[in-house]
Amino acid sequence: METKEAIFKRRSCREYTQQEVSTEQLKILLNSAFSAPTAVNAQPWEFVVINEKSVLDKLREKLRYARYNAPAAVVVCGNSDLGLKGQDKDLWVCDCSAAIENMLLTATDMGLGSLWVGIYPIKSRMQMVRTVLDMPENVNPLGMVYVGYAAKAQEGRCRYNEKAVYWQKYDKSRKHRKKNKPVIGHYA
Repeated sequence: METKEAIFKRRSCREYTQQEVSTEQLKILLNSAFSAPTAVNAQPWEFVVINEKSVLDKLREKLRYARYNAPAAVVVCGNSDLGLKGQDKDLWVCDCSAAIENMLLTATDMGLGSLWVGIYPIKSRMQMVRTVLDMPENVNPLGMVYVGYAAKAQEGRCRYNEKAVYWQKYDKSRKHRKKNKPVIGHYA
């Protein structure tokens, strides 16, 4: 599969079969994550791979917005001891996000379904994940990637919106529709 095909085909998968994801497949996903760009090559990321149902069930129990039946997950974290310091200290978020996107695209290329579940910057979510996975305070869980075989095929889609594209400079007079979202989030 070509890169752009994987990009346009990728969809968030919220329903999985119980077919296992092999250790080899998980290692391929990890290799793709480690191939992501990082600011100043800091590589502040760490990954917690979970393919034991009991651990996944603990996470699903605590994270009510993340109760999907995937047989495996990877929690992507930024280690503040490894990351940049000073004004650049939060660039780990960009680095880890690039790693997640690499995993999502690689999963698509491998015929797997995947879903990016946001954890950071919600402190209560971060602490729940730290507690379940016995992580120290300097390790910040950014997100979790569920991975498995999709229970149903979904067509790819592109959500290109010309109104969100500006050429040469931002046009403050342009108006485009805002999405109507609840204040507390759509997982309430």
